[in-house]
Amino acid sequence: MTTTKIKLSNFADVQVFVNTITRFPFDIDLVSGRYIIDAKSIMGIYSLDLNNEIELRAHTEDAEELFAAIDQYIVK
Repeated sequence: MTTTKIKLSNFADVQVFVNTITRFPFDIDLVSGRYIIDAKSIMGIYSLDLNNEIELRAHTEDAEELFAAIDQYIVK
């Protein structure tokens, strides 16, 4: 598993983010507090507090292509 922090600022970001990550064959979760949701679920993401950073957990050891695709959302 590989993790990073992301920030989705608005609902347009959520749509682009989900459309981008759905092409990856492995599971990707988002963790916010005690909630863990499927990152490929728009409705799940809408239930999170988008004012805070969100932990992304990619269930793969090779997440370089994923991180390159979502670079604009990764907190640096």
